[in-house]
Amino acid sequence: MTDIREVLTANLKENRRKQGLTQEQLAEKADVSAHYIAIIETCKAFPKPEMLERLAKALDIETHQLFALPPGTDEVFERLEKNVVATIERVVAKSIKDAFAEESKAKGKT
Repeated sequence: MTDIREVLTANLKENRRKQGLTQEQLAEKADVSAHYIAIIETCKAFPKPEMLERLAKALDIETHQLFALPPGTDEVFERLEKNVVATIERVVAKSIKDAFAEESKAKGKT
């Protein structure tokens, strides 16, 4: 499972970037130093609840959104598996088709 600090860091960065804000601009909106934003985004500090609320407000999101988990790895692996299976099916079908074509050519020559 992902560490809660990593989740916060990723969501803070993602939401900041979605808003088109630099660390300095977010810091100004949240009334903190840019250095503080930087240390949160590098997992070197974990903000207190009041600060989380200020950051969320500055990003125009709900506080709980700072802790939303990314899509589950199960979904990622499921999509990957479907793509791999589809690719294998195409390769096998082409190989069989090519093998029959070669066999037909060989029979036609004898």
